[in-house]
Amino acid sequence: MASVPLLDVRDLTVEFATRRGTVRAVERVSFSVARGETVGIVGESGSGKSVSSYAVLRILDRAGRIAEGSITFGGVALDRVPERTMAEMRGREISMVFQNPRAALNPIRPIGRQIEDVLIEHALAVPATARAMAVEALRAVRIARPEERYHAYPFELSGGMCQRVVIAIALACRPQLLIADEPTTGLDVTTQKAVMDLMVELSRERGMSVVLITHDLGLAAAYCDRIVVMEKGAVVENAPAAEVFAAPRHPYTRRLLQATPRPEAGLRDLLPHPVPPPRPQAPGAPLLEVRDLVKEFRGRNGAAPFRAVDAISFTVHEGESLGLVGESGCGKSTTSAMIMRLLDPTSGSIRFAGQEVGTVPASRFARHPLRGKLQMVFQDPTDSLNPRWTAFRSIADPLLRLGGPERGAGRGALRAKAEELARRVGLPTDLLDRFPHQLSGGQKARVGIARAIALDPDLVILDEPTAALDVSVQAVVLNLLADLKAELGMSYLFVSHDLNVVRLVCDRVMVMRGGRIIEEGDTGRILHAPSDPYTRALLDAIPHLPAAAAPAGAL
Repeated sequence: MASVPLLDVRDLTVEFATRRGTVRAVERVSFSVARGETVGIVGESGSGKSVSSYAVLRILDRAGRIAEGSITFGGVALDRVPERTMAEMRGREISMVFQNPRAALNPIRPIGRQIEDVLIEHALAVPATARAMAVEALRAVRIARPEERYHAYPFELSGGMCQRVVIAIALACRPQLLIADEPTTGLDVTTQKAVMDLMVELSRERGMSVVLITHDLGLAAAYCDRIVVMEKGAVVENAPAAEVFAAPRHPYTRRLLQATPRPEAGLRDLLPHPVPPPRPQAPGAPLLEVRDLVKEFRGRNGAAPFRAVDAISFTVHEGESLGLVGESGCGKSTTSAMIMRLLDPTSGSIRFAGQEVGTVPASRFARHPLRGKLQMVFQDPTDSLNPRWTAFRSIADPLLRLGGPERGAGRGALRAKAEELARRVGLPTDLLDRFPHQLSGGQKARVGIARAIALDPDLVILDEPTAALDVSVQAVVLNLLADLKAELGMSYLFVSHDLNVVRLVCDRVMVMRGGRIIEEGDTGRILHAPSDPYTRALLDAIPHLPAAAAPAGAL
């Protein structure tokens, strides 16, 4: 006789009341989680993954409600218990790790006190003992010097450390079930592996079950016992992980697998339908020349200055894509900010299009004649767009600020140019009048790219442009970037922690560690035969689909 599952979701239907009527975000979803089991829920944005988990915890938006179905946890009908009982179970019996760790933490409260709050709320500690338990919780998630970090605020910690703190809070009460919603999005590969290994180790030590919500199929393959695939609010496949990856039954699962980067696959292999490759162009003359670039930040309380970027030198040629990779805190983003003239360098030279721009103060570069030729696509398409502006206004902004023939030609010409840019990046023109919250992640990414190419730049800095995107949307965006590079002759500085993505789009790769460039060369050579042990460690940390997974050609 099969054992009773810890969590049993049956025919779950979740509805949201909107201005246009009732919308069913989840319809007749069923899955279960056994004790000690790790279940992965995968699918694209909007497939219902997060909504299903919010329904389990009863933390749906005010407009949402469970319309049908049942949710049973340890014999308790969660969909029927009073809210007071549910509040007692959250955190104590079922905990959740949310996608954005910084948003999940109180920015004005020390992290140790935030762990104490959970312990005291569930009567597992009193103020006299809570501090020692909070320090121990930080030590359990491998945070160095936990007694010191107890007093730290979230803004003083890296993204990886904030994620560990969120896990510490979720595990403080030793719950039976942990729901992890995209727990590693935006983390570098080594930090991602450390976080996932930690969650698995703690779950085994405590006999805890885990629900991993992710769009990263490589991650699901590496850590999950069973996979639930969701599409448009419904479960389309539910089977042991080995079966799903070796012989996917549903066409949607096969499309997700095809869109997942593999070491042996090319960029065009990620798309469901073959398309002609872009015309390759040999790199031309030097476009960006960085020499002995240094950035130091003032130390706190009399401490010595911190050198975030330590005398680095490199060149980006016309028509070339250069990848910049490394762990969080290695200096990638600081380097990008100095090149974009958002930060002033401490010393060194930045020459762009033959002119020294490193000595131009960041505050004055906004009106520099070269500003339009140097653009950036930011990591989070949601945070980089003004929530009060339509997509049209965001795309038109560079034209209004930095010139172009459309600047004084009236709204009609500006609209025509914005529509041309939208078509170029594959954004339907009827979406131009929508605000960011009315667009999907992929659509917002396209708005950000259209804005960046509005002035026909020579160099575009791409800061983790696909980190938060589903694999299928990521594939489309990467191919779009390749097409634009070939069509417009642009150069890219591609900043990423995803070496699989870098392999697909970059001609050369630089590896940064501790503010220095430790390895540089052709992408194929660096990623297949690295000379530095650190680069090898980055490559070894990448989660891959299992060798037995159905090959792209068979999908």
